[in-house]
Amino acid sequence: MEKFVESLTRATGKLLGLPVLASEQGRHVDNLIIYVHWLMIALFVGWLAYFAYALFRFHHKRNPKADYAGVKNHASSYIEVAVALVEALLLVGFAVPLWARAVDKFPPEKDSTVVQIVAQQFAWNVRYPGKDGVFGKQDMSWVKADNVFGVDPNDPHGKDDVQTLNEVHVVVNKPVIIYISSKDVIHSFKVIAMRVAQDAIPGM
Repeated sequence: MEKFVESLTRATGKLLGLPVLASEQGRHVDNLIIYVHWLMIALFVGWLAYFAYALFRFHHKRNPKADYAGVKNHASSYIEVAVALVEALLLVGFAVPLWARAVDKFPPEKDSTVVQIVAQQFAWNVRYPGKDGVFGKQDMSWVKADNVFGVDPNDPHGKDDVQTLNEVHVVVNKPVIIYISSKDVIHSFKVIAMRVAQDAIPGM
């Protein structure tokens, strides 16, 4: 059964035209996308069947006179409550614990490549700490066209910081921590092959 599901998800992924995957964790993202598509197909077929039933059940020949009183039972209310309970169970029982487990595995900075990225229209400014491994101090008052990150010009730790534009270079097989922010509007930082996406929000 497991092999069948795996082959089915692989075939569905090709059918959906998902991009090349370069991350082991990204496979779970792809599987989620595929499962959601299958769920949408099932819901579409279900609602289409219900729509066909409603057309047949309430056809004007079967109901020549309109019934203005409508349905008198509370079945729809019970169904709505049941759906809300199921959604709450999925959120509290599955989504939140899975998210907490994923966030809990954040790597320590000392064992990682630490990068700072500041988005702006239409560029990504990238900054690495220099040989000392420490970023120079920053302040908004120092932000200028030639000092995008607002690095303190008098801070010795900032003298060896390395800055690039629209390019990120990291060490292979080493965790990467990226601090993302924005100068102007909300931007979306994505590494598609890794299935990573994070909004760059001003002030955060």
